[in-house]
Amino acid sequence: MRVLAAMSGGVDSAVAAARAVDAGHDVTGVHFALSADPSTEREGARGCCTLSDARDARRAADAIGIPFYVWDLAARFSEEVISDFLAEYAAGRTPNPCLRCNERIKFAAVLDRALALGFDAVCTGHYARLTTSEDGRVELRRAVDGAKDQSYVLAVTPADRLPKLVLPLGDLTKAQVRREAAYRGLQVASKPDSHDICFIPDGDTAGWLRARLGDQPGEIRDATTGDALGSHSGTYRFTVGQRRGLSLDRPAADGAARYVVAVDPARRVVSVGPPAMLSVATIEAGPITWVGPAWRGHRSGLAAQIRAHGDPVPATAEVEAAGFESDLANEELTVRLAEPLRAVAPGQTVVLYQEDLVVASATVSRALPPPRAADPASPGAPGRTAPGF
Repeated sequence: MRVLAAMSGGVDSAVAAARAVDAGHDVTGVHFALSADPSTEREGARGCCTLSDARDARRAADAIGIPFYVWDLAARFSEEVISDFLAEYAAGRTPNPCLRCNERIKFAAVLDRALALGFDAVCTGHYARLTTSEDGRVELRRAVDGAKDQSYVLAVTPADRLPKLVLPLGDLTKAQVRREAAYRGLQVASKPDSHDICFIPDGDTAGWLRARLGDQPGEIRDATTGDALGSHSGTYRFTVGQRRGLSLDRPAADGAARYVVAVDPARRVVSVGPPAMLSVATIEAGPITWVGPAWRGHRSGLAAQIRAHGDPVPATAEVEAAGFESDLANEELTVRLAEPLRAVAPGQTVVLYQEDLVVASATVSRALPPPRAADPASPGAPGRTAPGF
């Protein structure tokens, strides 16, 4: 196959490209220029897509012995990922820009361009596996290395795109990838992983948002009494489950910690409450991206995951058409969790698995608490918190 290898300048994509060559593919490397004004140097493990990363990708391609190009996707990335990120926070939701990048850039814009240029597939360094079912369908599964598994951020890729992907690292651990890179003589073998939002390399998301959205002062209120407890400079600085940075004027009567439980940008109100108010038993989401075969009605034996490295929770799910519409674009997903999760925010993505097989994904529109216990003095356990991406 003619394969276009996406090369970020990191160790994973470099080894993935080398493995694609070893598999007998005709491989061409490409680095995506996603910033209109990239930093010259990369600072430790912060950010990616800098000029230093482009140089690292080119050196890796030279060492592997494949052609290499740089594609300028800055305008598309700004429109599809950065603008979306800004709009979601302004609307009081919590987006994941890595999912949007995979959905709209890597496996949409890039794949479409690659196919138009005569390539058969796009290769990336994501940790996930592709397998073929008995009826010939390509399936997306978790990586062998659970600590590095990235199937969650790939779950926005529709089933019809999976046959056009090459994921060579799904059976490896990170340590194995680094050893292989060193064995191949790749200079990126010990390069730190990037872990911040690539277009906010200093890690100050609140500052980045404030510079673009400005001050939007409002009140912080008690979710149970409605009392004003403090003020804020913008609801975009808060997300459900947040505890730090609240700057409340007075503590809770019982001295317990308070968390953000709701964000209302229209009224510029941030509501805070006890941890029990973060408990979620039902998630409503849509539209649905079908990674596996689409289905309607009720399905059990699933697991739901919120955020990239969250723990999967046993769940059942129901799929039905929204309103009078019957096409797949208007389906709504209701996920009922066998045990509560904490701090599920609108705008996040819920991914459904069947064991290690990715079934579907959808954007959270509403998170509902467990039914109120018969004894109000025994509200039940607040559930587990899904870690951040």
